[in-house]
Amino acid sequence: MTAIDSLAATDAGADLPLGRSVAYPRAYDPSLLFPIARALGRTPLGVQADALPFIGNDRWHGYELGWLDGRGKPRVATATITVPATSPQLIESKSLKLYLNSFNATAFPSDEAVLARMVEDLSRVAGSPVEVAFGLPAMDESQDNAILIDTLDIAIDHYGPPQPAFLAADPAHVVTETLTSELLKSNCPVTGQPDWARVVVHYHGPQLDRAGLLRYLVSFREHAGFHEQCVEQVFCDLMRHACPTQLSVEARYTRRGGLDINPWRATPGCPAPEPGRDLRQ
Repeated sequence: MTAIDSLAATDAGADLPLGRSVAYPRAYDPSLLFPIARALGRTPLGVQADALPFIGNDRWHGYELGWLDGRGKPRVATATITVPATSPQLIESKSLKLYLNSFNATAFPSDEAVLARMVEDLSRVAGSPVEVAFGLPAMDESQDNAILIDTLDIAIDHYGPPQPAFLAADPAHVVTETLTSELLKSNCPVTGQPDWARVVVHYHGPQLDRAGLLRYLVSFREHAGFHEQCVEQVFCDLMRHACPTQLSVEARYTRRGGLDINPWRATPGCPAPEPGRDLRQ
């Protein structure tokens, strides 16, 4: 049984707001937030909660946030939400959108009160402390000084399921490099809508076969999985098939519904990438 089948088989899966019409919230409502157990995606990968092979977080950017001040005047803002990878639950994206929209017609005494409420609600649902700050990171046009592998002149004919057998590395050549591709695409496991991302792979270890990495990333094209689960699968497959001593995988997903997400997973001790936003976000 896949993680998606497991979700659908639960009572919680029946309550998932994805894939069905949901009334626009008229007032602040924290019950709109829907948690999904990370174990659903990690168990098939052999990842146990008490022995995570990675560190990381899920950084959300919220572009559509508003509320009323104490006198009824609308306030607008953007927000950066950081959920630790160690949290037992991830927060489903549509429920997060509905939750943020529920602030629109509700009055709060101060901006600080809104921030505190978001921290409290999101931390409760994730099961771990969540960081929330108004504002967004700067646009990042440097592309991390990474080597773009999308220009490789290769033929591709496999679009799913993800095929880790495409991954290969040369142990005779140990390198430190950063590779990037804008061709990662997967699909929402409930609605089937496409999710697009640029993925950045920074590693130290046997040199990756770039053509194999590109074929592997493209093999997610027909895969149904939540953003966070896809990044963790990429991380685990690279560790098993390329054996780097240091690995960092970040995906910057394009915006949908006023939100974008940037999951990052890395080997312990690996520095976090500088927060930023891509042009496609």
